[in-house]
Amino acid sequence: MAYQQGAMPDQSFLWDVFQRVDKDRSGQISADELQMALSNGTWSAFNPETVRLMIGMFDRENRGTVSFQDFEALWKYVTDWQNCFRSFDRDNSGNIDKQELNTALSTFGYRLSDQLVGVLIRKFDRFGQGTILFDDFIQCCIALYTLTAAFRQHDTDMDGVITIQYEQFLSMVFSLKI
Repeated sequence: MAYQQGAMPDQSFLWDVFQRVDKDRSGQISADELQMALSNGTWSAFNPETVRLMIGMFDRENRGTVSFQDFEALWKYVTDWQNCFRSFDRDNSGNIDKQELNTALSTFGYRLSDQLVGVLIRKFDRFGQGTILFDDFIQCCIALYTLTAAFRQHDTDMDGVITIQYEQFLSMVFSLKI
């Protein structure tokens, strides 16, 4: 899938892309179809878990697929993430290292220790190279945002500390779409 920087492409361009991605001509794009169409720029397959997360975010009908209307929003989302990724990939290596991830997360307002940023690199580095690819960067940011939002629901005084019971914690974590 080719991405264009700048303004949102016109509907006829997106419809053409949608039809090429919709291999089974169902009028819906499945996670498998989307994964085959996406590229993280490294000749490796797009992370299926990231694709599943994105389908879940844009599937308004809860069918495990996205319609053309959903696809338009998903396209913008991926394009925005691509532009974000490129802005933090300072050395244009096609991946984000620990320092670049720390810079990105700080820019997003997260104040995390070097140790935790290292944990995130290890968690989202599928190839054990100490870096994360574009698709894994999206997944990392979605997971961090989702977990932070769930935490904040319990952090009513915004002091960064919550007290919850074990089952509340499990319920909170297992109910999240991550």
